[in-house]
Amino acid sequence: MLREHSDIDRHARWSDVKKKVDSDSRYKSVESSGQREDWFREYCKILKEEKKKAKEKDREHKKEKDKEKHKKKDKDKDPDKHSKDKSKQEHKLEKSKRDLEEPEDIPMKDAEEMETDVPPGDDDRAKELKEKQARAEASMREREKEVQRTLATHMRDRDKEREQHKRDEAIQHFNALLSDLVRNSDLGWREVKRLLRKDHRWDLADSLSREEKEKLFNEHIEHLIRKKREKFRELLDETGDVTLTSTWKEIKKMIKEDPRYTKFASSDRCEREFKDYLKDKMITAKGEFKELLQETKLITHKSLTTLRENENHMQEIEDILKNDRRYLVLDHIPEERTQLILNYLEELDRRGPPPPPTASEPSRRSVK
Repeated sequence: MLREHSDIDRHARWSDVKKKVDSDSRYKSVESSGQREDWFREYCKILKEEKKKAKEKDREHKKEKDKEKHKKKDKDKDPDKHSKDKSKQEHKLEKSKRDLEEPEDIPMKDAEEMETDVPPGDDDRAKELKEKQARAEASMREREKEVQRTLATHMRDRDKEREQHKRDEAIQHFNALLSDLVRNSDLGWREVKRLLRKDHRWDLADSLSREEKEKLFNEHIEHLIRKKREKFRELLDETGDVTLTSTWKEIKKMIKEDPRYTKFASSDRCEREFKDYLKDKMITAKGEFKELLQETKLITHKSLTTLRENENHMQEIEDILKNDRRYLVLDHIPEERTQLILNYLEELDRRGPPPPPTASEPSRRSVK
């Protein structure tokens, strides 16, 4: 379509060109205004390339002409050659006269050859130029195809980015809607959907599918539950009377008026969470007790051997440990605590003596 307008060159402006072609059906068939402009700019680049190729072709043609001129001058400078050419011309003139006088002696084929006598060099040159032009045109067509392919890829990528941006915006609007209207984690999707539809922001998330909206709702509910659970555990941490031996019945009386308990969940759900909380505290307490054993200098890789020889050695170890809170917190499970000590002694016995403090010195020197 653009090629049909001879007045559209590589210097043309899109605003001017648009007025000339906006009534053309081929213009209207491209829906995106941005895509039309991009294709126009690519067309200008193609025109620029064609102009460049034409200039190169003119330069080559001029070079060929100069070369011929130079050859002709060289011929004129050679007197012998000139005299030979002159004698040839005189000979041809005489022959022509004879031919005129005796036309019946000239074979028809020779006459035709004389009429079409063209220097063979010109034919080769014309053929070469024609082939060169054909190659240039083929290259230009291939270039145009490549430009179209690149442009199509670019447009697809840009459309994808635009769609992704629209989707991200829709997700933001829908999450804001959930944050404002859904604060009860016990609500179901069907119930919430009816509530959300009444808000004008529901339409801003039209590009999201029903499954995507439901998934975002479930993530929001999980976030609410997680937040309330953190608040409930925070409440238990603040309650100083909670120990590893505490019961839910005892603790419930202490916290039942706190909103972090009342807002968290049902009484049964709170009890389950309390038991999980105690399990986590037990794991933490055992980890801290292991740290205490590692800090106790009396305990070495020889302690297990000493204990086998002297049963009172365990009592000696525990007498030192009982001065630390990390030992006392496990008073309700004395047998398990003693087993933890034995496990640690066996671990040290397997490892053997620790390396001397200077054992790593050579490696450090080699690194330097």
